[in-house]
Amino acid sequence: MNSRLTYPGNFSRREFIRTCAAGTVTLASGSFLGNLSLTSKTTAIPETGPALFHFSLDQNWLFGQKFREDAIQPAFDDRNFSNVTLPHSVCKLSWQNWNPAEWENMWIYRRHFDLPRECEGMRLFLIFDGVMVGTTPVINGHPLSQHLGGYLPSRYEITEWVKKENNVLAVEVDSRWSDVPPEGSPEGPKRVDYLEPGGIFRSVTLQAVPQIFIEDVFAKPVGVMDAGRRVEVRCSIDSAVDRDKRVELHVELREGEKIIASSTTVVSRKGKGQTEANVELSHLGNVKLWDVDSPTLYDVVASLLVEGIPVHEYRTRIGLRDARFELDGFFLNGRRLQLFGLNRHELFPYVGFAMPPRVMRHDAEILKREFNCNIVRCSHYPQSEAFLDACDELGLLVWEEVPGWGYIGDEAWKKLLARDVREMIIRDRNHPSIIIWGTRANESPNDVELYKETRQIARSLDDSRPSSGSMTEGTRKTWEQLWHEDVFAFDDYHADAPGQVGILDPVPGYPYMLAEAVGQYNYGHPEERFNAKYRRAGDLELQQSQALFHAQAHDKAAANPRNCGVIAWCAFDYASLINSYNNVKCPGVADVFRIPKLGASFYQSQVDPKVRPVIVPDFYWDFGAKTPFGPGKNAAIFSNCDRLDLFIGGKLYKTLRPDSTNFSRTKYPPFFVDFDIDAKNSPDLRIDGYVGSEVVVSKSFSSDSSQDMFVLTADDRELIGDGSDATRLEFKVTDKFGTPRFFGAGTVALALTGPGQIVGDNSFSLEDSGGVGAVWVKTISGGAGSIKIDAAHSTYGTKSVTITVTPEDRTTKI
Repeated sequence: MNSRLTYPGNFSRREFIRTCAAGTVTLASGSFLGNLSLTSKTTAIPETGPALFHFSLDQNWLFGQKFREDAIQPAFDDRNFSNVTLPHSVCKLSWQNWNPAEWENMWIYRRHFDLPRECEGMRLFLIFDGVMVGTTPVINGHPLSQHLGGYLPSRYEITEWVKKENNVLAVEVDSRWSDVPPEGSPEGPKRVDYLEPGGIFRSVTLQAVPQIFIEDVFAKPVGVMDAGRRVEVRCSIDSAVDRDKRVELHVELREGEKIIASSTTVVSRKGKGQTEANVELSHLGNVKLWDVDSPTLYDVVASLLVEGIPVHEYRTRIGLRDARFELDGFFLNGRRLQLFGLNRHELFPYVGFAMPPRVMRHDAEILKREFNCNIVRCSHYPQSEAFLDACDELGLLVWEEVPGWGYIGDEAWKKLLARDVREMIIRDRNHPSIIIWGTRANESPNDVELYKETRQIARSLDDSRPSSGSMTEGTRKTWEQLWHEDVFAFDDYHADAPGQVGILDPVPGYPYMLAEAVGQYNYGHPEERFNAKYRRAGDLELQQSQALFHAQAHDKAAANPRNCGVIAWCAFDYASLINSYNNVKCPGVADVFRIPKLGASFYQSQVDPKVRPVIVPDFYWDFGAKTPFGPGKNAAIFSNCDRLDLFIGGKLYKTLRPDSTNFSRTKYPPFFVDFDIDAKNSPDLRIDGYVGSEVVVSKSFSSDSSQDMFVLTADDRELIGDGSDATRLEFKVTDKFGTPRFFGAGTVALALTGPGQIVGDNSFSLEDSGGVGAVWVKTISGGAGSIKIDAAHSTYGTKSVTITVTPEDRTTKI
């Protein structure tokens, strides 16, 4: 069925929306709609989600530091509070040495607002996307229920307590250690391997909907490999009034403006409350499948009609793909795909979790485009929807899991974990990138009844994906009696021999994968366990081993066709009190600033040379006091070329071929070379990479530190002046060819002019960070024009960048 939805008065859909937005159409079913006297500046149909009107509350918050009881009252004098913009952290942080005592307290936020005219007579909902860790909103003096847990949204209907003008929203934020996943252990923050700075760290919105509206849509592709492929659409409808009129649900699958399929059904239930309506979209023809190489997305548009008149629309994006974990591997759209990925923490320097969508999306781009991953594990909590949206668009597969780390609490704690499974799946089940649900708290003990319950919740809400949870050496011992999941996922940390990664064989009878490997496990001295700290400013030999360990893990896992693949630990360093250095844990192949270490060289090389030819030495070309003999013996070079020619001082030194013997399952194995040279004259190194008989890439490296330079770059040259948008400003000491210099030092002083601010340490010492660092540049609310940042290095002079700030769209702000 491809018939178009018709609108009153012979309007097209576009004309209907445009006319409503101009305020010239009055609908007969006003009791269902509320007051639709719309202004021309308001968008009547949202891009995605359930709201008819969606107003951001991210700006103009007043932050009062420590909580005080009278601050929740509307008449409280908050003129001395600080003006802040969301996302926000309750305390100022550096990039290291975080102290949980600085945020473990009660805090107060206040927000004044008038109700937009468009919202009068409509149902109003307040949505908090993420608050760490307990949230109690108070609207005009009326306290709402407390929400415990930081990583998933909390939603409140506030219709009866909101006035036309002078509304006051006060929010108690409890950032103390709480009996909430992943927290709860009597040991406190040292019991969880990631720190959780407090604050309202994601967006807050006011949503206005008609009296009857579509609350949720789950669009599940079914049988996409067959000619009869279809999308089963389940819609949750909420009504505050008795429905004595005909209510219909019309759903379309669209590619842009093109309607691929549509279907209409009558909503049968007449009373108040929630009901469910289901439709099927079939006859889809030759739709394109979502894939890691071609992530095609479609819109599902559900429209609610009362007596034939559209009153509400809900949009969501989906991708049609077939993802299966089988005994002989993981299959995407019928072809076996070896999973090749990294775990990701969402923590950032200076602000914890409180980074805007643009910065979250950059993490997905690094994983997909720079580290060439095809999967990421959201360890160990549901992560930003902006990150998941980027994974959908980039073709990056996702394992998403509930908050947890090695601990199971009391019965109240378990109820919250089960709730988190439910809320995570309802929020994210339309994302095609997500291929597996983690329904166990990470590395927790086997709890048969709890994990039967969470698995059943997942299956009842979404039976199209399997469930799993990471198993450890301890829980694996009793898995046959106590394990109840669909995919056996193991955290494999063991050595076959000193300096050699070990990979166990899969357990029998179930699909099998590695949820973690490598990390900080000490493969040289496994009796010392997890104390291998891959600091850029740390031990050079250890730094050089990291990429090789990751290469070994992926190569050995691929040797067994029953192993679906490896999601190694991990992408980025993060704040932790466990096995850390200055409270920064260092297992990342990139540092906390997202700047690649030597450990990333393996991942950077695993890309088709037709896409991007790569040469990345797993060493620094340096003959200074700390490395007088240079790279030495058996130095690794990661590349996707067929052959490498090495030139020292302009003369051919060696020709290399990849080590396909020891890395036989690696698509692009590393090269190895013994350096034995006289470096008195500080010679340059040049590496030419060949594919076939053609030089496709050439990289040069200097050992002459007298020609070193200071480099400054910004990820983005254009930002939105909303007070939240931000971009990374990276600086480093490099050789004359732009390669980071081993143990680069000095200080960087930053000066900013224009409508922005620096988020980070200023001045910045490069000694602890190994010669590289970063801050973020954040816009100012209402700003427009140009931001100029001058970065002065104590030795190498000043570099500058300019960022253009464009005005924000104020039509969806309050």
